[in-house]
Amino acid sequence: MTALVLGPHLRHVSHRTATIWVETDRPCEVRVVNREQGVDAAARTFTAHGHHYAVVEIDGLAPGARIPYEVVADGETVWPEAGAGFPPSQIRTLREHGELRISFGSCRRSPGTVEEYGHDALTAFADRLRTGGEDAVWPDVLLMVGDQVYADELTPQMREFIGGRRAPGSPPDGEVADYEDYTQLYKLAWHDDPAVRWLLSTVPTFTIFDDHDIRDDWNTSYTWRRQMWAQPWWKARITGGIGSYWIYQHLGNMSPQDRASDAVFEAVRAASDETGDAGDVLDAFAEKADKHPETMRWSYSHDWAGTRLIVVDSRCSRLLTADRRGMLDDEEFDWLDGRCQGGMDHLLIASSLPYLLPMAIHHAESWNEAVAEGAWGRRGAAVGEKIRQAADLEHWAAFERSFRAVAAGVVSVGRGERGPAPASISFLSGDIHYSYLARITEPATQSKITQIVCSPLRNPLEGKFRWANRIAYSRAAGRPFRFLAKLAKVPAPPVRWRMTSGPWFDNAIATVELSGRDCGVRWETPGTSGTMSEMGRAGIT
Repeated sequence: MTALVLGPHLRHVSHRTATIWVETDRPCEVRVVNREQGVDAAARTFTAHGHHYAVVEIDGLAPGARIPYEVVADGETVWPEAGAGFPPSQIRTLREHGELRISFGSCRRSPGTVEEYGHDALTAFADRLRTGGEDAVWPDVLLMVGDQVYADELTPQMREFIGGRRAPGSPPDGEVADYEDYTQLYKLAWHDDPAVRWLLSTVPTFTIFDDHDIRDDWNTSYTWRRQMWAQPWWKARITGGIGSYWIYQHLGNMSPQDRASDAVFEAVRAASDETGDAGDVLDAFAEKADKHPETMRWSYSHDWAGTRLIVVDSRCSRLLTADRRGMLDDEEFDWLDGRCQGGMDHLLIASSLPYLLPMAIHHAESWNEAVAEGAWGRRGAAVGEKIRQAADLEHWAAFERSFRAVAAGVVSVGRGERGPAPASISFLSGDIHYSYLARITEPATQSKITQIVCSPLRNPLEGKFRWANRIAYSRAAGRPFRFLAKLAKVPAPPVRWRMTSGPWFDNAIATVELSGRDCGVRWETPGTSGTMSEMGRAGIT
């Protein structure tokens, strides 16, 4: 009998369509059914590196539908599993009008003990929805903004798996090495916790990667890229990481129309049909996407009920050459700038890395970029590069020209220069392992422009780092670092902002709540009890 290895995951939804992603243990036909409500959609699996996947697309649904479903593989029901103790998984389409709730977070270590990482915000969130009955407030979308898996900080379970595949000490020691390792990493993250598995089967989920999905400091600089490609093991690692991300995460971010026109999806399915395995095609695509990032767009954008969500790839699409440096390459920036338009009630820009950091960190990163690029001479540049890699100075502030370009576009939208100004423009981010809200105060705009950060889902900072970040969070701490930046001839930022809520260092998940022209956000945490409670709340408009 065919079995599910991973999934089902409810991925891209619209008002009338839904996507179900699964991994199975053998080639088969996968059907998603609810015969009472006329749902019956099917797809054949495709194969890559010996693993079998299906993406089932359902069309013709009603807006705001809540349709329980089953997954059938070659005629046998494989989901729901008997005795699981969870409510039926549902296809949940979006409403055409009314409220929209987007829950988000980042940085989740799994598996692991409570003593190591605290209670899992994603597990606790699932339990709240499962037990809340009719009174539970459900998100319309779950957005995971980076570090869904940790490829370079392995759990004992992952080390045991790797130990069964290669000799101790084989490079890269203590890290995943290839596609097969990544498949196990995703299985440990999304299969073994039944509450999370149920959550992903019934809440529409979108993702974007950050560095640990591939490797710490991924694409921090041109020097870093040269160092990595000089390693004999790196090719298998980067192709395995990008190829598995494409299958396990990116495929579900695309709409059915985008997948239908996607040349990579067509090539992978064709190779699977012709040769039985599309692994070589996937590897070639992944290597090209890394070496020539302009050939692949991982960013995406969806419009829902008066809200535009833009999810920006701030990792793989970086411009890193000996002569130029940008958070986004030229094609990616043009795409982002083109999507930043007025005419919506709310504009949400999700980037795994926060756009607006505490001032001390922002000025430290902009100073470091200038020094590493030669502002204090060749020796200073070498020291600056070492500091950049050691201290993870790689956010938007460390890409000064990119920061200024995005600021110009967002301020233009907020002033109504690209169509009617939205009520709110919000950056949604994670990465830094604490949560906060920052508000742009200058220049004046019609839109309220904010940075909302929620991190971690489950990977709290150690105490000494909490204290360091509390100090950096204060307004006074920014002054000496701004002085350093001025010495390196870094111009003043084109916008001014202040931190208004937080910082909170607990595991957490945030929900942006949108209704008409109103926008607010709340953060929830499992704290020390494992039961979700409100950690903070803020009105934005």
